[in-house]
Amino acid sequence: MKTELIIRSNSSDIDFALLRDGKLIELNNETTGNKFSVGDIFLAKIGKVLTGLNAAFVNVGYPKDGFLHYHDLGAQVNSLNTFIKKVSTGKYKEFTLKNFRKEVDINKDGSIKDVLKTGQNLLVQIVKEPISTKGPRLSSELSIAGRYLVLVPFSNRVSVSQKIEDPKEKERLKRLAKSIKPKGFGVILRTVAEGKKVAELDKDLQNSLERWVTMCKRIANTNTPTKILGELNRASSILRDVMNDSFTNIITNDETLKVEIQEYLQEIYPEKEKIVKLHKSEVPIFEKYGIERQIKTSFGKTVSMSRGAYLVIEHTEALHVIDVNSGNRSNKAGSQEDTALEVNLISATEIARQLQLRDMGGIIVVDFIDMHKAENRNKLYQHLKEQMALDRTKHKILPPSKFGLIQITRQRVRPELSIKTMEANPNKNGEVEAPIVLLDKIEADLEKFISNTKNKKIQLHLHPFIAAYLLKGVNSIRFKWYLKHKKWITIIPRDAYTYLHYRFKSVKE
Repeated sequence: MKTELIIRSNSSDIDFALLRDGKLIELNNETTGNKFSVGDIFLAKIGKVLTGLNAAFVNVGYPKDGFLHYHDLGAQVNSLNTFIKKVSTGKYKEFTLKNFRKEVDINKDGSIKDVLKTGQNLLVQIVKEPISTKGPRLSSELSIAGRYLVLVPFSNRVSVSQKIEDPKEKERLKRLAKSIKPKGFGVILRTVAEGKKVAELDKDLQNSLERWVTMCKRIANTNTPTKILGELNRASSILRDVMNDSFTNIITNDETLKVEIQEYLQEIYPEKEKIVKLHKSEVPIFEKYGIERQIKTSFGKTVSMSRGAYLVIEHTEALHVIDVNSGNRSNKAGSQEDTALEVNLISATEIARQLQLRDMGGIIVVDFIDMHKAENRNKLYQHLKEQMALDRTKHKILPPSKFGLIQITRQRVRPELSIKTMEANPNKNGEVEAPIVLLDKIEADLEKFISNTKNKKIQLHLHPFIAAYLLKGVNSIRFKWYLKHKKWITIIPRDAYTYLHYRFKSVKE
């Protein structure tokens, strides 16, 4: 399995495309100035405390107040409250919690009005970004994620990721964690910690501890609400969470970003530093690696698959519905049952990809093609679980129901990625202009461009359909341009362009 991370940097945002064996499986966007990302920690002010909901609304600086439920306070919220008061007044400067005296844990069935008061300051962490008309979902059970472990202040617990199945390895990691764990902190070992030595774990622990101390130093002189600890940038957080031996390329079109990624890899995965490369081709980076084309074909209501099968994905307020269709595929299977199984297995693989790609959360109901044999239904269920095993987001899959439906719940922490794949019709009468009509406009602009540039090399970027028209035949339109202007025009098809969108570019020698 070959994994690649392609990063496109613009002036206002950065796009991250994760490819597995050349296929797009994850697409992320980081907008400059985004102040509310999962993992960010804020010194916030408690607003309304609602006993009916057993929750509080918290001002973190977003137009809509964040939501903090009693069950998200954490058992040691009283210790956190005491710590904030002492640090804010400058009475406590031992941020490593070595000599901090903990308070009694709160009752798990208690009332929020006994713990929080309107107007008080509290450290909260974003666990779900603002979605639609809702503010961020918050927790005061803080955690600082590192490469191999997660540091949890005011806790003594040591736990290991459930994805590590070997009991001996679990016990080894617990033993190592207890030997390096600082007093006053709990530790959660992540899946990538499997097989790591104590020196690597300790280095990661010290980095997280430094971040905690740096954050605490900001509390005393900070007004509320203020972000006092930001999550790593998107590139670093992706690499921290998914970096492994399967990565073969990390390619970006930004020199500064390339250097930053290399420096981060030097810390967490030095042997992979050389796979970071700078994109230098004239062809845009997402076009070069076929990402733009995959975006156009993957985000529509209908998603085509191999052998004529396709999915129809519908979104409602309450849930997502996915319908599996066999389409017009040729039936080479021995029976209808075999055909249904084959299409369902192909669909399960694509559905696992779609959930991760679109970051679909909440309840997802999949209507697979009916199968009568219990062994085939179980085979489909196991195959879907295997395909979803690579998804980092928490999820749960139920076995097929009597009606052939499979229900999936997937944690929603960010707004679903929605990309419009339908293009506006360029003609009000419901028809698209013929390429020959557009050709007059292109030729007029070409003459203006040639007269205004001294460069010999000229590129024309435009929609693939129009590009094919210009290149058709031996005596193509481009060849006629060459005879007329004595300049060779390089035609570059752009999947991202609409039908009537084109652009000339001069290329330096």
